[in-house]
Amino acid sequence: MTSTTTTERSNQTTAEKSGNEVERVRAAREALDAHVRDVVGWHFSQETGTPYWLDYASERGIDPVGTVRTFDDLIDMFDHFPDEALRYEPHERFIPRAYVGQPYHVFETGGTTGMPKQRLNWHDYQYDYTAFSNTLRDEHFPKGGNWLMVGPTGPRRLRLAIEHLAHCRNSSVYFVDLDPRWVKRVISDGQPQQAKAYMAHVIDQAMMIIRHRKVSALFTTPKLLEALAERMSLVSAGIRGAFVGGTTMTPQYTRFLIEEICEQADGDSMGTAGVGFYPTYGNTLMGVAPHRPTIKQDGFAITYYPPQPRAVVRIVDPDETSKTVAYDTFGRVELTTLTKELFMPRFLERDEARRVQPWVEQYPWDGVSEVRPFGASTAKIVEGVY
Repeated sequence: MTSTTTTERSNQTTAEKSGNEVERVRAAREALDAHVRDVVGWHFSQETGTPYWLDYASERGIDPVGTVRTFDDLIDMFDHFPDEALRYEPHERFIPRAYVGQPYHVFETGGTTGMPKQRLNWHDYQYDYTAFSNTLRDEHFPKGGNWLMVGPTGPRRLRLAIEHLAHCRNSSVYFVDLDPRWVKRVISDGQPQQAKAYMAHVIDQAMMIIRHRKVSALFTTPKLLEALAERMSLVSAGIRGAFVGGTTMTPQYTRFLIEEICEQADGDSMGTAGVGFYPTYGNTLMGVAPHRPTIKQDGFAITYYPPQPRAVVRIVDPDETSKTVAYDTFGRVELTTLTKELFMPRFLERDEARRVQPWVEQYPWDGVSEVRPFGASTAKIVEGVY
């Protein structure tokens, strides 16, 4: 009888794991291609389609339904989506015929200069945040608790999205509003004292709620989380989880937030001794991208995975955007949104990031890390508090 050595068994296990990973990546790509065909068929159909895209195909003499079979076909067929279309096109042009007569939400992006981009929304934010709820641990976001959102509400989808996320976990939310457009304006105008005074005003309101209401979880920006922790211990106040998004977080700043602000002395963002730290990347046009919870092991560089197939991110060469950059290389973020409510191919975001290999166990597609404003490596970018 032939025996199998430990080395041989190890090699077999490695080969099996490698084979399984390849299969998962392949299956995810096939699922994406099928989703692309479904969404393109929806938006370019005479029965369900979107006027903007029906006119686009007619004017160019193209047949996306018959031609686009894969995500690569979509990239080859479409140029970058112009953000001006979301600023100035009549809303009716972006209502799929299947949704005519149904009331919609109007959500805006940052809008720090000029007319903000606006997106129509029926249920997408609910799908996005219902899925995101499954990434939150009960010990950090206990079901049946109360949350506090300190961030922009108003015309942005965050207000409804965070409230829906809390409701998914049988929780409710208190709100402190924030106007990031005003903060950026006063900083750009060289009035940092006004920005500091406004931040203090926002933190005063948050502290008032925490002192008089039982709050177990926060949603806010990194800078506001830091400002709040400068005036109280989040752990002593009963905060168990912090869902954080917005401004750039370098590895050094991330470590500071985890160890000093969230009081996780060992640097484990998912520890239970302090506040669970949940960074996120997303926006009105993408949805929400969860992070890989191995922040300490990754040198405190946060890696996010977009909600594929509903949104796909490529990290492209800024000078030749038809090409993606190599893994572990920085490039510009290109977003393609693929839902029945919004088809938006190849939109160039105002962000840059490092391209990361798929996290096959959970997200068998490309991730992004060290997200920062586009051009931040060569110029000073004003971010404000969000």
